Amino acid sequence: MAGRSIEDKKKPPPSRKPPVTAALGTAPVAVRLVTVDEGSEGQRLDNFLLRELKGVPKTHVYRVIRAGEVRVNKGRAQADTRLALGDLVRIPPVRVAEKTPDSAGAAPPREFPVLFEDEGLLVIDKPAGTAVHGGSGVSFGVIEQLRRARPQAKFLELVHRLDKETSGVLVLAKKRSALTHLQDQFRGRETGKTYAALVWGDWPEKLKVIDQALLKGLDARGERHVTVVDADHEGAKRSITLVKVVKRMGWATLLDVTIKTGRTHQIRVHLAEAGHAIVGDPKYGDFDKNRELSRGPKRFGRMFLHARRLQFAHPASGEPLVCEAALPGECSALLEG
Repeated sequence: MAGRSIEDKKKPPPSRKPPVTAALGTAPVAVRLVTVDEGSEGQRLDNFLLRELKGVPKTHVYRVIRAGEVRVNKGRAQADTRLALGDLVRIPPVRVAEKTPDSAGAAPPREFPVLFEDEGLLVIDKPAGTAVHGGSGVSFGVIEQLRRARPQAKFLELVHRLDKETSGVLVLAKKRSALTHLQDQFRGRETGKTYAALVWGDWPEKLKVIDQALLKGLDARGERHVTVVDADHEGAKRSITLVKVVKRMGWATLLDVTIKTGRTHQIRVHLAEAGHAIVGDPKYGDFDKNRELSRGPKRFGRMFLHARRLQFAHPASGEPLVCEAALPGECSALLEG
């Protein structure tokens, strides 16, 4: 067999191509092992990952959890797994977009009307049209803006969520201990949540309790969509909504709505299923009526759902705390008009 030529011998042997770990314009990715410290102790796995993987879509975070790519102490874990001090979390390679000068300061600092604040809690009045956090096509939300406005804050986390279109009482924790205590209350249904909702038409006087199972899914556009299903349907979650008539306006009815379960879009779906969708609801509502109302003399262009009252036990003292947010001006004006 002929040997290599002098020219061939001078050429260095071909090197192996490195594995493709990131697409053009993204930061390099690799497996990471993160030890849970005191700041993350007691946190849900999904929330922990959303903090560690900033810039990664929420849907992708849940996808890698379901696929078993995320490990806690070398074992598979669920999204709601509670992390303990010293746990070792394996985070798989995930592409994260590099920050650019344009995106680095995407969330402008912003404060919101404060309903209550102490060393462990911050309760604000969230405006309609503002998401609580970034993701799913939203660059930033309340939490990102508050963190920018309060750079000295060592800890600031959402205790619960409100839909982007919903206004009203929103609770944030300024300490890890407050966060875990309050989240336990929300999961244990130990809080009292009351919403003001204006619905189309005349609400039936006898319909005071709605007990219907809900199922989360995706619509034709791939967006989150919730439907009413039979209680024995796979994946169904029992959902209970209490309704009280506050004011009848002929064309619409103002309701006080109290939820005993905090399901995604629960109030919106239950009221729409009853034949009386929330005024201005862009997903489950009457689109023609909403458009007519927004373009008419009243110029009402938002969803009329407002978290007006929230009661819970203070995480430090245990004393009952009631936080209330007045109806926004545009909602009050619509009721008076």
